[in-house]
Amino acid sequence: MNYVYFDCFSGASGDMILASLLSLGVPAEQFQAAVKGLKLPVEIKITRGKSMGLAGTRVQVRTSVDSPARNFDQVSKVIKQSKFEPEIKEKAISIFRRLFQAESRVHGTGFARTHLHEAAADDALVDITGSCWLLTKLEVDRVFFSPVNLGSGSIKTSHGLLPVPAPAVAELMKGYAVYSSGEQTELLTPTGAAILTTLGECWPEKPQLVYNRLGYGLGQKKLESQPNILRAFYGQSDLLELPPAVFQIEATLDDASPQLLGHFMNKTLDLGALESYLTPVVMKKNRLGTKLTILAEADKMEGLIEAVFKETTTIGLRYFPVARRVLRREITEIRLGSQKIRIKLAFLGRERVNIQPEYEDCRQAAEALKLPLKKVISLSLEKFKERGKNGK
Repeated sequence: MNYVYFDCFSGASGDMILASLLSLGVPAEQFQAAVKGLKLPVEIKITRGKSMGLAGTRVQVRTSVDSPARNFDQVSKVIKQSKFEPEIKEKAISIFRRLFQAESRVHGTGFARTHLHEAAADDALVDITGSCWLLTKLEVDRVFFSPVNLGSGSIKTSHGLLPVPAPAVAELMKGYAVYSSGEQTELLTPTGAAILTTLGECWPEKPQLVYNRLGYGLGQKKLESQPNILRAFYGQSDLLELPPAVFQIEATLDDASPQLLGHFMNKTLDLGALESYLTPVVMKKNRLGTKLTILAEADKMEGLIEAVFKETTTIGLRYFPVARRVLRREITEIRLGSQKIRIKLAFLGRERVNIQPEYEDCRQAAEALKLPLKKVISLSLEKFKERGKNGK
């Protein structure tokens, strides 16, 4: 299966998401035929264009009549009566449900009584349902997106002049990373926000991506200081690992014995710490001390913090999220005589960049075979490389 990562440096809208996915290689004729299944009076124009010198695909959904304001049941009915597959209908309805929930909270109306104008118009139905069809066509099973550029200033809506981000966008993006580059216009629309936050996961740090296609979706506006483009990175999801949230815990101690700290170091690893180490430091009044540093995933934090207070002499600590990149790993085995030795392989994308015999296996093999440890490590690497040459 595959993933798509949207780089939202110029925000995102429904038509930009459509265009970026289309430019990944889906034939325009197939998309046009599929969207006819919505049975809406629309004309879809797909063209190539440029924004500040960058080429991309632009999608324009033209309506012959004004779309009526619709409630959620009316939108759902249009989608359910279409010719799309059940999986696509379900995704599209879930996006609209989230959009209507946001709008009902913003306007203080009941969900069933909330009617949308622009966000439930015919073009929005094409944007959302068409995006779901394209993701299925591209066999995408995971969707990610970068922190999103909201834009700034104000916009005209059916409710009057509203600040950017529009209230519904602000509601939809709660809990996600956003920013503004200062561009005086709306860059993230309610439709774009609903698609991203319903189907995708935000990746706040710049990810390590192994991708084989790159799509460019052009927006309709001309921006003052940057291209109006949404980039879509497309690749195999088995080469993509989303790292869990990792925190660093620190405490400085000047009244703990080395025996106590040595014991506690081992205990942190038993409690699930990814790393644990001690660093000599000079503290206030020029006292020699020790800094304890623990790296742990979020679900191990509480247990480790409790252990720090119980097992050491500190009365305070610091913790904060940290960014971390790790290589994809595989484990294989070789044999030296009667001894099994695990070999750890590390990959950067598809390229193997490191081969390392497991230390504990080599230590046990060295004792059993009565060989120096460095000899066992050397023989393990030779055996692994020999097996590779023989295709075993």
